[in-house]
Order: sequence, then C-alpha cells, then structure tokens
Amino acid sequence: MENSRLDVMVALMSSEPEIIDPLGPQADEELSQTLVLLNRLSQEDAEQINELMKSTQVRFAEAALQLGAVSQEELDQAREWISRRALSKGSGLIEEILRRTARKRDVILWEHDQLEPSTGLILAHQPDHPYSEAIRSLRTELLLRCKGTRAIIALLSPCAGDGRSKLAAELAVAFAQLGRRTLLVDADLRKPSQHRLFAAENDLGLVQALTDGGSHHFHGIKYLPEMALLTSGEVPQNPLELVSGRGFERAIREWRRSFEFVILDTPPLTRFSDAVAIAATAGNALVVGRAEVTRFKDLNELRRSLSAAHCRILGAAINRY
Repeated sequence: MENSRLDVMVALMSSEPEIIDPLGPQADEELSQTLVLLNRLSQEDAEQINELMKSTQVRFAEAALQLGAVSQEELDQAREWISRRALSKGSGLIEEILRRTARKRDVILWEHDQLEPSTGLILAHQPDHPYSEAIRSLRTELLLRCKGTRAIIALLSPCAGDGRSKLAAELAVAFAQLGRRTLLVDADLRKPSQHRLFAAENDLGLVQALTDGGSHHFHGIKYLPEMALLTSGEVPQNPLELVSGRGFERAIREWRRSFEFVILDTPPLTRFSDAVAIAATAGNALVVGRAEVTRFKDLNELRRSLSAAHCRILGAAINRY
C-alpha cells in the first residue's frame, strides 16, 4: 500500500471539459478560473461573459468587468492571490479561496459517535505521502470541473479490485480537509466496504433509510468536523430497485441541500447495473480503473453506459499498485 500511486487523468473519456475558459494564454485561464471560484459566478454569468468575449474579442476579466459580474477590487484581489501563489509555491490558489469561504460557516456537529479513519486511508494519516499529494491533485481537478460549487459525484469502475471504494473514501477526506461539508455514501448495496474503512457498525444505513423512509444515520469522523459517513446498512434483497426508486432521488435532493460535496461508492459495473442508475441520479461520474488490470474495452463500455444515461463524465483516475 505504501507504494501505491494514483495517476490523475481527468480528461480521459471526457467529451469536453466543463470548465469556463477564455481559451487564452495560461495566465488568462488561471485568472478566469480564479474569478469564477472567488466570486461564485453562476452559469448564466459565465454564458453572458463568454458571449461578450466572442462579440468584442476581449478577455474574460475585461468582459466580466464590463458586465458588472466582478468589480475592479475583486479583479485586483484575484491577481494578488495569483502573484502570491507564484511566489510561495504553496497550497493551490483554488484551495486557498475555498478555505477562506469555509471559515465563514459554522462547524457541523454530529450526534452519533465519531469514527476514526483506518490506517489504510493514507491521506488521513500521512498528508506528506506522494499518494496524498496525488489525491489533492485529483481534488483540485474535480473542483475545477465542478466550478467550485456543490456537486454529487459517483465513483464507478468496471470490476471489483479497481480501488474504487478506497479512492471514494480518500476523496471525501480530501474535500473535508478543505473545509467543505462532505458526505461519503456507501451506495454499494452488493458488497459494501466503507464501514470497514472507518470501523463502523453497519446495521443501519442507506438501505434502512430508503426502505423505511426514516432519517439517515450519519457518522461523524474524528478530526474532520465537516465530514459525515452514511454506511450501506444490511445488504438488501432488491438493491437495484432501491437505488432506482424515488426514495433514492429524494435522498439525493436532501444531500444536495445539506452538503457541498457528496461522494458515492458504487458496485462494479461488469457484474451489476446499479452503478449506472446511481450515477444517472447523481449527475456526475468519475471513472476508476487499475493500471495493467482494467481492460480498455470495459472502460469504453462503461463510458457508453454513462453516456446513454445522460450522466456527465468528469474524467478518470487510474490506480497503480
């Protein structure tokens, strides 16, 4: 496990990166992305800015100023942060912006006993490990593709053993460390594993909430006040029906209101079709594969299934062991 690597390839299988971009030089691209994240520009704002850019041949920042989407002070602040980042080579500018935003929120308090991440979750215990840096890099790429706003992301892989469940847990830890309210959901109702990664009881969880329509039994995580875990609960007899029903849709809507990021673990696609149903409801998918093991044919089939379900593919991450 200590030699584990994660290759981030978020452009793989994405028909078009969903990042607002003036298509200019790298400096202009960084400034435009910073303005979007810093000022939480809406999709409508971005479309108006892009239209003005095309009609007047100006850059993103100038178009945003002309439309009043940002002020000169906000533009100067964004440039200052970019300059500081270049000098310090410290934490990413995007992450700094998000941390500043997070400080304004109240800390979430969970009623249930807090769990401790297992030692197998490297980011939680070894922040300086190269694998932890790869996870943070993936987190930043996902933030860019989600424009720094709320998102529900389902992790899908063709086969068991691709590292999907561990990556889902690591990503949830990464978002929570950034100060974003994050929920990790074990939606693998076939062979769940998140409860083992956090040493949690699994008698109550997603299954019971969907079956009984009751409250969700969230677990808090030690040292991560912004993170919660919803285990799968006891394995049901009708998992596909549960994740395809209206109860799951209602749960997704509730999570979207309560959390900024929701990470969903799913069953392997080559054995079960649950994952596509989950991803279709979530709206966003990250494909996970294992180097020299996962076949390109299976990845391509997964891509076709997600496209047919009208699910946005954020990209892919390839585990190397």
